[in-house]
Amino acid sequence: MINHELNEEVTALLQQLATKDWAIVLYNDDLNTFDWVIECLMKYCQHDEVQAEQCAWFVHTQGRYAVKLGSKIDLKPICETLLEKGLSASLEPNK
Repeated sequence: MINHELNEEVTALLQQLATKDWAIVLYNDDLNTFDWVIECLMKYCQHDEVQAEQCAWFVHTQGRYAVKLGSKIDLKPICETLLEKGLSASLEPNK
């Protein structure tokens, strides 16, 4: 019985991780330039230049912006890379 409950719990967690209901949220800061943010969005989030510029502008004017949507499994390494590059980002459920 416990094994069955564990399997159900693991299955539910995997389904949650695989859903496309997650977002990388980028936060405005005083450290990174627009050019650096745009470069990172293009390189690591596969944005084209226009999309990266628009996201950078939204981050700057709104203080935060969901720059990429997807599954938690897919987004986690991208978010970690953005953090390593000095950007302020988090992985959050997409509301």
